Amino acid sequence: MSGTAFQGLCYGVGKLLYATPLYRYTLIGRVPNEMVVVPPDSWPGNAERGSAISSGELSFRGETVRCSKHAWHPVGMSEAWLAELHGFDWLRDLRAVGGDAARRKARHLVGDWIERQSSWQEIAWRPDVLATRLHAWLGQHDFFCASADGPYRRRYLATIARQSKHLARVLPAGVEGANLIRAAKGLIAAGVALPDNQGATRQGLKILERAVERQIRPDGGHISRNPQTQEAVLRDLVDVRSALLASENDIPSFLLAAIDRAAPFLRMLRHNDGGLALFNGSGESEDWLIDMLLTQADARGRAPAHAPHSGFERLVANRTVVLVDTGEPPEAGLDNTAHAGTLSLEISVGKERLITNCGARSGHRDPWAAVQRSTAAHSTMVIDDTNSAEILSDGTFGRRPGKITTERSEDEGNHWITAQHDGYAPVFGLTHERRVYMAASGDDIRGEDSLHRKGNAGNTRPARGFALRFHLHPTVQASLVQNGSAVLLRLPSGSGWRLIAEGGTLSLAESVYLGTAGNIRRTEQVVILGALEVDTVAAQVKWLLKKIPKKS
Repeated sequence: MSGTAFQGLCYGVGKLLYATPLYRYTLIGRVPNEMVVVPPDSWPGNAERGSAISSGELSFRGETVRCSKHAWHPVGMSEAWLAELHGFDWLRDLRAVGGDAARRKARHLVGDWIERQSSWQEIAWRPDVLATRLHAWLGQHDFFCASADGPYRRRYLATIARQSKHLARVLPAGVEGANLIRAAKGLIAAGVALPDNQGATRQGLKILERAVERQIRPDGGHISRNPQTQEAVLRDLVDVRSALLASENDIPSFLLAAIDRAAPFLRMLRHNDGGLALFNGSGESEDWLIDMLLTQADARGRAPAHAPHSGFERLVANRTVVLVDTGEPPEAGLDNTAHAGTLSLEISVGKERLITNCGARSGHRDPWAAVQRSTAAHSTMVIDDTNSAEILSDGTFGRRPGKITTERSEDEGNHWITAQHDGYAPVFGLTHERRVYMAASGDDIRGEDSLHRKGNAGNTRPARGFALRFHLHPTVQASLVQNGSAVLLRLPSGSGWRLIAEGGTLSLAESVYLGTAGNIRRTEQVVILGALEVDTVAAQVKWLLKKIPKKS
């Protein structure tokens, strides 16, 4: 049994103890009289969301509850929604509203939670949720608690001490991946904030160091391969550094090195509009917030063009950006939100997105949970409507690409990429190869997608056909031209691109765009359909995307 599996088993057994009425008494200890330091929370809130919270409207993860009386466990809400609620990150939204009414509302909600939720409950006391809450309460202390009366502050410090003690007791069990980094951050924040709690700081840093070593790859990418998770992890690392600086602790070298690697990688996964690419469950995120994060990270490294450990390629020529996913899916245990989008690509021109993936709608509610993760929701080739990585009923991957090769070359500003994956080999005995070329001008992008039969196909079944898909951003206007042999793509600026292809039948179909938080936007996709041949090269589609003169 692996160490992670053993920790998970211990946490599962421990939950039987945590749920007993007597467990809360094991967390009682000396109540601090004051905080040693307030860990800084310099991230901005959203005043509009804060006003909605003040009026009883709680919107997280695309789900909304409206109630006159606050309920900590409303019926029918997803686990992700409840985690957001109990994490209290939204306190900064109330801070953004400003004024005494927002301050009193925040104070009331924290006080109500202390009164009603101080006993262990599975979601509210999950290590990453608890840690998020600790960091939020501590970071917003001066906003809602500093002016409170003595009894309130005492209850506040007492419950922080109890939650910190529980977090130190259970970690590193009960959480994995980016959530383990988040949990370590919360423990470190409590360690620097409370008197005589240096042990929590040391424990948190040890956990964080092991997590960073495992999760941040040499090229700076997080093992989730999700750009939004990359953003969240970098933010957590910056928060830890800020807490250590505020408490005049030394900054460990591993932490500085992780920030210096992770920040340039985040730049790699941005389009020129400032938002993130839509790979592996990511949304665009907010460009100004990413700018602020990169400024605070203070990492000067440029965006890499080639990330061999994480599996991404970035082509830049003039104002055109092409991003290609050339990596293996996340390892087992960290793949329950990953997408089957191997060799998918996105293209933007200036600050306008042209070809995208569909993205993801947070909350993971049906019917989008499976649809958004499917290969068909990505700009790549699909065989017989079958995913290149098998998505099991529990959300994890079964069959998956096991071997992905990538070659890249450049000459006088021209770029070539050739990548291949074997995700379809166990099912159909086929591998997918994608070649992409972009001229130095950025106005000429050419591709070739082909399916190759493997020599030893084993117990595979014959495939009938393929679909090569290019999902378009909702702002792109598309129309079939040249008797249906080409598609004219018009960007909002008036810039036009023509897409032509040979090797299949070209058409336009409906699609959806889930890249902006909480929104489902209609859009279109270019689809190239074809049948498979019995030859070694079962299918080959050559395509060209070329800029045409702007409308006069």
